[in-house]
Amino acid sequence: MPVWGIVLIVVLLAIFLPASIKVLREYERGVIFRLGRLVGTKGPGIFVIIPFVDRMVKVDLRIITMDVPYQEVITRDNVTVRVNAVVYFRVLDPEASVVKVLDFIRATSQISQTTLRSVLGQSELDGLLSERERLNQILQKTIDEQTDPWGVKVTAVEIKEVELAETMKRSMAAQAEAERERRAKIIHAEGELQASAKLAEAGHIIGREPTTLQLRYLETLTNIAAEKNSTIIFPLPINIFEAFTNMSKLGKALSSGEEEEK
Repeated sequence: MPVWGIVLIVVLLAIFLPASIKVLREYERGVIFRLGRLVGTKGPGIFVIIPFVDRMVKVDLRIITMDVPYQEVITRDNVTVRVNAVVYFRVLDPEASVVKVLDFIRATSQISQTTLRSVLGQSELDGLLSERERLNQILQKTIDEQTDPWGVKVTAVEIKEVELAETMKRSMAAQAEAERERRAKIIHAEGELQASAKLAEAGHIIGREPTTLQLRYLETLTNIAAEKNSTIIFPLPINIFEAFTNMSKLGKALSSGEEEEK
């Protein structure tokens, strides 16, 4: 074989070998088109394609994290809010993601934005702020149903932030303050009701047992005696003088009896 023939073979091998030998990582797949027709998916690892006849489109199977930009949403109770979210999705069917949609990442982004406005627009503001987990599940299911024909699986959707107008923030703060005051008044009223019930019960007991009033009086004296820096004037209960009154009456009765005997 002449030298120029060997040189030609070497040149052809240098051109065709890099174009025909492909190596894909574990998380990559190659969708092969032969003269424009889909012939299948290859990878991972090393494989050979026909140069200038086969064309390979590389697809990444890892989970893609995509931010959904802020969307203006009007809730069901006519409150305007700005909401953003994050979507996690991955390719399950490489062939469908290449053949059935031009750009599955951009298509998923657009469908996520429209779904975010649609789903949150059916919810009231209180539900949007307090039921995020439920809304996240609805968003994930709705978006996944629309991306499923493209071979794309939406694994999770998370609402990141809900922005309110300043006037709405002030109104909500005033509402929360009024709610706290209402609860405080209810708790105070319940305490007064319980205290009045206990006082009424104590009054009935004291009414049945007058001795308990004396015990309470002595307890009050003990508490007052603990304060040595104050001078306190307090009235004595009438019951204390009943003994002296009875003794006086007895003495008068005895005196009148002696006079009659005389």
